[in-house]
Amino acid sequence: MADEKDVILKVKDLGVKLQNQILLDNISFNVRKGTTVAILGPNGAGKTVLLRALLNRLPHTGEIEWTEKVKLGYVPQYVAVSDVPMTVKEFLSIEGCTNPETALAQVRLTDKSLLDKRLGVLSGGQLRRVLIAWALNDNPNVLLLDEPTTGVDMDSEEPIYLMLNDIKKNQKITILLITHNIHIVEEYTDDLLAINKCVTYCGPSAEIAKPEIQRQIYGEPMCVETARGEA
Repeated sequence: MADEKDVILKVKDLGVKLQNQILLDNISFNVRKGTTVAILGPNGAGKTVLLRALLNRLPHTGEIEWTEKVKLGYVPQYVAVSDVPMTVKEFLSIEGCTNPETALAQVRLTDKSLLDKRLGVLSGGQLRRVLIAWALNDNPNVLLLDEPTTGVDMDSEEPIYLMLNDIKKNQKITILLITHNIHIVEEYTDDLLAINKCVTYCGPSAEIAKPEIQRQIYGEPMCVETARGEA
């Protein structure tokens, strides 16, 4: 997926096993600096587990090597905010944000009145953008996103990916994102890592348009018998 000189992340033989259940098996891939990598696969494939391992939040085997000093930003798939009596301004200030208006502007939220609204009353699209602004507050050079349009209506999904693409270019960051949307993979990402406990495809995102690649990704994984045998 990457030339050696351009690599920011190397993963080799990564495995995650919890309570005698294999969640990831022999995952190897590289990530190029300044690219957007889509992580794709069926439900239960281990996509979120992979991000958590990259964040060193899960015990794992194998090697995860960031090839330069990195600062990671992370947006989880689910954030329970309905019962949190906190405004957008207060939430952004948790990470020491000194200019919340600028923080919102970079995610294309220009309505200043949002700063005084509680998180629980925001629309799905507004909340996701606020979470991305929060993750960007510490100026990361790598951004990890677990399904960044969760809870967003269909018409608002694509503008979020357009925004992320602009952020990648303007701030020269590397993005790894989990998605189920093949159109998003093809249009807004550079490389694709497909997993189903093991790697089922690793290469250019444009290849997702080929039916044989889709069958390869969503068919029975070659590693499944090994995984069952060791579980």
